[in-house]
Amino acid sequence: MTEPIDPLHGSPADVSPAGQTHFGFETVPEAAKAERVADVFHSVARKYDVMNDVMSGGLHRIWKAFTIGRASIRPGMRVLDIAGGTGDLAKAMAKRAGPSGEVWLTDINESMLSVGRDRLLDAGMTLPTALADAEHLPFPNGYFDRVTVAFGLRNMTHKDHALLEMFRVLKPGGKLLVLEFSRIWKPFAPLYDAYSLKILPWLGKRIADDADSYRYLAESIRMHPDQQTLAEMLKTAGFSRVQVFNLTAGVVALHEGVRL
Repeated sequence: MTEPIDPLHGSPADVSPAGQTHFGFETVPEAAKAERVADVFHSVARKYDVMNDVMSGGLHRIWKAFTIGRASIRPGMRVLDIAGGTGDLAKAMAKRAGPSGEVWLTDINESMLSVGRDRLLDAGMTLPTALADAEHLPFPNGYFDRVTVAFGLRNMTHKDHALLEMFRVLKPGGKLLVLEFSRIWKPFAPLYDAYSLKILPWLGKRIADDADSYRYLAESIRMHPDQQTLAEMLKTAGFSRVQVFNLTAGVVALHEGVRL
């Protein structure tokens, strides 16, 4: 029997009728989701980093720094940043990989990728970039030492397919790191719901002139698999040594997996 979805606190998995998926709390045809998500990120691209600082009180920088630390990137490594957007992770990882390394910034959204490429150039860094769908990565098998995706997995239509692709492009011994919003500790849930479902769209309207996109982003968090479910998805995709690190009482979680 399929467990119903609680639209506020999510469900153990992204359950939807055949041929359909979730766009926030709305059920839409699978073919329509990618276009609608693209519209969201075309809209927010220029204000994305400003809104991240406002929404998280700057905590997103700490979450990303923790992810970079866990990646243990060494000089000469090949790294793929999926849904890398404005390029903050790619920039930090490229410094660690050094001139002998290779760090790719990729995103499915042209507006986000353009902002990221421009900011890297402004920082004096020329990294390879690619407009890429995580479900169909344009890279050979076993090419990368590390694959990262920060706050992008929940927007993908077929998360299981994307995880299989991430596994495919990793070398044996390579590591995947998925940083994503997750399930907050239950005692904090009412306050978090009030903030993210009511205040966040208001901030989106005031700062980015786009309440609807930030309402979707808040809703998409609730429809994303919880920590345990996502860990099982990594294992199903073939990853071993799967670990989960809850950050800020579970507001976000870092999932790690290794391709043996």
